[in-house]
Amino acid sequence: MGIVAKNARAYQVGTASWYGEDFEGKPTASGEPYNMYELTAAHPSLPLGTFVRVTNLRNRRAVVVRINDRGPVVEGRIIDLSYSAAKVLNFQSQGIQRVRLDVVPPPKPGPTMAMLREPVLER
Repeated sequence: MGIVAKNARAYQVGTASWYGEDFEGKPTASGEPYNMYELTAAHPSLPLGTFVRVTNLRNRRAVVVRINDRGPVVEGRIIDLSYSAAKVLNFQSQGIQRVRLDVVPPPKPGPTMAMLREPVLER
């Protein structure tokens, strides 16, 4: 968390909720289908593609999510998380939780399988 913490920008504190199965496969504001098992979220104003560290203020668990949708639709909530993000934060059974949002830089890409393969040399 060192690099993320240094480069994080405090953004918002408020109530988070999560959305799941009823939205599975439906298009998000970004155009991609919603996948409740990815670490994504809906936010009313952050640019799509923004990465946000969400910290559960009750248990201090944190997760980084990518904003790919608009919401929440319920007044008084600041972010709607995917089911998996809510599970990491350990509030999926409660449905809502007070959280802190910090905008963070995108993760640095790691090596892919294609990068790890040895080059093919033609003869």
